[in-house]
Amino acid sequence: MAGQRERARQAYIADITAEARRQLARDGAAGLSLRSVARELGMVSSAVYRYVASRDELLTLLIVEAYGDLADAVEAAIGGDDDGRVHWRSACASVRAWAVAHPHEYALLYGSPVPGYSAPQDTIGPATRLYAALVEPVRHRRGRRRPSTVTSPVLEADAERVAAALGFDVGAPVLLAALGAIASLFGLVSFELFGHTNNVITDHDAFFALRVEALADELGL
Repeated sequence: MAGQRERARQAYIADITAEARRQLARDGAAGLSLRSVARELGMVSSAVYRYVASRDELLTLLIVEAYGDLADAVEAAIGGDDDGRVHWRSACASVRAWAVAHPHEYALLYGSPVPGYSAPQDTIGPATRLYAALVEPVRHRRGRRRPSTVTSPVLEADAERVAAALGFDVGAPVLLAALGAIASLFGLVSFELFGHTNNVITDHDAFFALRVEALADELGL
């Protein structure tokens, strides 16, 4: 009986988040409303609040789901090849393809912060899984180029903390270079997706591939 109730609960939550994604595309994250979700689902507001306590909790569900979907895409793209450069190309391409296919979910993760919303601890695990997948290619680096030496004790400590969170032991210079490359990757995707390269770049595929290769060089892949 308890199992049936839990399955029913999960089914209601799935319906609520599916409708929330539709409204996210229509109204943006700032316009998301549990009352509106309830109305579209033919439910009274009090019924929705039994499954999702607040708008912030609904946003958290959407963020966790988006991180999970993007991590799935990156992990599937990387596959079993042990060539770090191939991994990097595939991971970068999968991030860009997912963003283009899910622009509103991408904007929820990497666009403007939602007024009044502060992401809770629940989002850290899914985000960590994504970044672990994106850092994975450096495990297979060939050492063609050594990243710059880290001269800041604070950055050394940051690198050690991040390495522990991601489960990587590649040294501070390599890890920090990988984090910088990931930041550049999301910058490329965001500039394209949010229209910042309109009338500047006409061949986005070629530009993206060029920069991905340059970042791979910097990582020694």
